[in-house]
Amino acid sequence: MAQTRSRAAGQRSRTTSTTGETILDGLGVSPGVAIGPVHLHESGEIQVPEYTLKPDEVEGELGRFRASVDKSLRQIAKLKAKGDALPEAVAEEIGFLLDAHAQMLSGSRLVRGVETRISDERLNAEAAVQHETSIIAKTFAAMDDAYLAARIQDVREVGRRLIRNLTHTPFQAFRHLAEGTIIVAEEITPADTALMNPEQVAAFGCVLGGMEGHTAIMARSLGIPAVLGATGLIGAVKSGETVIIDGSAGRIIVRPTAATLDVYEKKRQGFLREERQLARLAKLPAVTRDGIEIGLHANLELPRDVEAARTHGAAGIGLLRSEFMFMNRDDVPGEDEQYEQLAHVVKALGGRPATIRTLDAGGEKLASALGPRFAAGPNPALGLRAIRLTLKEPALLEAQLAAILRAGAHGPVRILLPMISNLHEIKEVREILARVERRLVRRGVPIADPRPPLGVMIEVPGAALAADSLARACDFFAIGTNDLTMYTLAIDRGDEQVAHLYNPLHPAVLRLMQFTTEAALRNRIPVSLCGEIAGDPRYTALLLGLGIRELSMAPIKIGRVKNRVRGTELAAATVRAQAIMDQSDPGRIAALLDDFNALA
Repeated sequence: MAQTRSRAAGQRSRTTSTTGETILDGLGVSPGVAIGPVHLHESGEIQVPEYTLKPDEVEGELGRFRASVDKSLRQIAKLKAKGDALPEAVAEEIGFLLDAHAQMLSGSRLVRGVETRISDERLNAEAAVQHETSIIAKTFAAMDDAYLAARIQDVREVGRRLIRNLTHTPFQAFRHLAEGTIIVAEEITPADTALMNPEQVAAFGCVLGGMEGHTAIMARSLGIPAVLGATGLIGAVKSGETVIIDGSAGRIIVRPTAATLDVYEKKRQGFLREERQLARLAKLPAVTRDGIEIGLHANLELPRDVEAARTHGAAGIGLLRSEFMFMNRDDVPGEDEQYEQLAHVVKALGGRPATIRTLDAGGEKLASALGPRFAAGPNPALGLRAIRLTLKEPALLEAQLAAILRAGAHGPVRILLPMISNLHEIKEVREILARVERRLVRRGVPIADPRPPLGVMIEVPGAALAADSLARACDFFAIGTNDLTMYTLAIDRGDEQVAHLYNPLHPAVLRLMQFTTEAALRNRIPVSLCGEIAGDPRYTALLLGLGIRELSMAPIKIGRVKNRVRGTELAAATVRAQAIMDQSDPGRIAALLDDFNALA
């Protein structure tokens, strides 16, 4: 059958000429399968006028802008009140989102920038908002950071709200939709998503959006299947047509054939059955068929994810990324502020352990907070970042270590150091940690007792090769396979020109993982793995066979990995892992792994 193909942003669109069925690939951001009629949602972008003010009009324009800010804050407060009626997890999510939006409207860079444009450039308020949001978005995008890229949508949504209020354009929410409707749009905002009724909206698909944005997070909280980043979607579908959304595979099928509908209806029923089974697993232990218990922990980007970790049955937090406390601000958070946020997480865990990673960011990501002291290097991935940055600026590290020690008074914590490459870095941190501990004790501040374990991320090939010496200087290892694969193969998986070469099953990557694990076992220290492959059941048996007994992943992935653990015989997995480690061809390695999984 002849097919026409188009390619943009790394996505594919395939139209079968004989049937009219169109298949589009995007990002599966919220799992599940839905089949239903399309509601094509217009983006409703507002045409913004731009003109120069007369000198005597500036004060009035500033007043008009400030009135729109006040109105926006009132609207956000009303939305938050409505959100309280939603399910608890969704209400918490929308609360965090709206708090962030309110913060952007309270003396932030956005508000100050707009007021400066009105005063100095004599630009009308609507145009000033549009210009300032565009500049902030471009600044965030240039930082090449997934967290900041996801925040671009928040800045734009706040800007759109201000412009709607300035132009008196009413907000069009989703109303009067039939049950089982699938929404298709160029972009759907997080606030739109939060107001969706899952009894009406079966799924949605968009041209724009990413895996870590608030829209994706809200879709997962509501349990609505969603595919974002589907290039060509708007031109491929009309309102009323039947569409399939496969949020698990990241696929949208427009005008499906009868055969395709049959396949996906069975897939939908299978997914719902599997979800019911996985929900029952949450309270069961992660134990192999031959009785070995495996620790399944959660990776946390933000404190709000604690509830999801508990719901999905996490044994604790294997990786709490502390970068959230440093982003979207013009200053560095102090010890007390960091303590409050970390203590909230530790208390919420109710005695489960939390592994807190110190700041893993470079000077380019903290430029506004650190000022001109650190210039961005030509290659940020290889430059002044993570432990290198905080050791060069010890006040940053001391505040973090003090906050972690204080949070440890409320429950078990571990300290994890990112991007360690040599023994000297660990010794420096230990000296700083001892100094901070003495200071807190002298002040009579409650802290963790005994001192929390100090571990290192193994994400640099040099650290893996020096694992024996590092193991004698620290208390545990955490293997970060994302960066370890990138550094070992010299591949940026964010670069679509080489992303296909990124392969954690490359024998060099596997040997570094094996070398690290064996060094940890020889020196009797725990070793965990917290890269993406930890949350993929395809790799579970191999990782267990290599000797890893603790895996950390996104909360939503724990159920499927636990199911795989409970179906694995560790002795057989160990034999297969040894066979895999004898191979030198990635294709053969993948075949051996997949064959073993097929027999499980």
